[in-house]
Amino acid sequence: MAHIVHINAHTRKDDSSRRHPGILGMLVNRMALYRQRKALLRLDDHLLEDLGITRDEARREAHRPVWDAPDHWKG
Repeated sequence: MAHIVHINAHTRKDDSSRRHPGILGMLVNRMALYRQRKALLRLDDHLLEDLGITRDEARREAHRPVWDAPDHWKG
């Protein structure tokens, strides 16, 4: 079974670190996003169904570029 995990690169607790993670934080987040999207391709159809997505939706998500990040990672 594949596990999709969100990795948070922010280690500091102040608000500025969350708004401006720096280049290293951005790279860590983008690599995590890349691995998560590729993991979707390895999931069985019944697991995708549990997530509420189709094989085609998983394929589209997996092929999105890493700079096309979720909205909560932006701003």
